[in-house]
Amino acid sequence: MLSADVLAKIRLLELKADHLASDMLLGDYVSAFKGRGWDFEELREYVPGDDLRSIDWNVTARTSSPFVKVYREERDMTVMLLLDVSSSLYFTGQGRPKHEMAAEFAAVLAFLATRHKDKVGLLLFSDTVEHYTPPSKGRKHVWDIIRRVLTHKAQGQGTDLEAALRYLMNIRKKRALVFLISDFYADYEPSLIRQLASRHELICARLHDKSEEELPAAGIVAMEDKESGEKLYVNTDDPHFRAEWAAKQKKSLADWWQAIRLAGATALVLPTHIPVADSLQSFLRQRDVQRRRLR
Repeated sequence: MLSADVLAKIRLLELKADHLASDMLLGDYVSAFKGRGWDFEELREYVPGDDLRSIDWNVTARTSSPFVKVYREERDMTVMLLLDVSSSLYFTGQGRPKHEMAAEFAAVLAFLATRHKDKVGLLLFSDTVEHYTPPSKGRKHVWDIIRRVLTHKAQGQGTDLEAALRYLMNIRKKRALVFLISDFYADYEPSLIRQLASRHELICARLHDKSEEELPAAGIVAMEDKESGEKLYVNTDDPHFRAEWAAKQKKSLADWWQAIRLAGATALVLPTHIPVADSLQSFLRQRDVQRRRLR
């Protein structure tokens, strides 16, 4: 039985996510992902005005009459939310806690999907796959996903991205729109990202806090890895150390971005000091522009 406080948090996040999944944001979602797939429907004879690229040359050669392939847009889409619940997401710096950002981002995506009559599923992982909710539709299903995200108690501390990716590839054969939500503080084989991106439309959403780049001058500070528990003492008063730290972190983020793109996936950074809706709307609009340029 859920406590009154937990129920209140679930209801608050549901209301907020439902509000953020406004008509404007829904329109951006539809524009960014429409035309995501096409199902073959029929062959018919060519008529003036048909796209020459749709001609089936094999059938045309056999019949000595031009035929074109007709496709219909694949309307039903499945959205899979792969959410990191490891200890590092409980980091709080200059912005909101990462786990709160992740929960809100997942909730908004779930509402966008269900408003567009798309199925949505959830996979929670740490150093193992901890929970899987099969894709379905409807507000009750979205409520169940939000409740799971907010009430799940992680069993593991570390992050095993590879286990989550392999699990999804084993259970999901049909193409889906996959959001991998994490801080990506884990070792993983880029080929797995490439494999998943070749089967599905993969968006890698990285939660990022400005304090991970900009260290304050606070004397000798103990830095602790939340997942391994390892501690390192550093002198943050040293301006050279702070500059080297900032350069290293910025390079790490840039390298991650490039690696994700080279693997055929899409990279999205979610800064914790920027509202989720703003980051998501900017991403969807940029994506729509890019898709239009490729047409």
